[in-house]
Amino acid sequence: MCPMKSITEKLTYPGTTIDQVAAMLADPTFREQVADYQQAERSSAEISGTGAGSTARVEIVHGTEHVPSFARKFVGDEIAIVQEETWTSDTHADVLVTIPGKPGDMTGTFDLAQVRDDVVETVQLAVKVNIPFVGGKVEDLIAGLLSKAFRAENKVGQRWLAGS
Repeated sequence: MCPMKSITEKLTYPGTTIDQVAAMLADPTFREQVADYQQAERSSAEISGTGAGSTARVEIVHGTEHVPSFARKFVGDEIAIVQEETWTSDTHADVLVTIPGKPGDMTGTFDLAQVRDDVVETVQLAVKVNIPFVGGKVEDLIAGLLSKAFRAENKVGQRWLAGS
């Protein structure tokens, strides 16, 4: 059995404060704009509060036309990704990402830090897929998709925070 795949992304929001980034992440409209930017087939965002004790549940559904054929037979015609965040402070969230009905999950953290005039969000996730023989390939695929999704969120977030 191979070790699970992990991803780390450092996302910078220039010229902002933690309060501004936290407010953005707590806005369902922002989450919907991220899904639109990713050309999701459909999405939803349920967010409760901001800061410590807040939660977010974001579901984004993508088509699988760009998914390799070996993985498409496991995920079907579409792939739903559910991201659940539990914010334990204004700057830290525990994260669980699942693909409903499919084996495996992604667990990790989001951390916000003020670095001079910027906010840096560090995303750390471990990807685990329980499919014999091809689990490692599927883990690599999912890790790549998630990294791309977080970078897309960062692009949308930079525009959002700049007021455009």
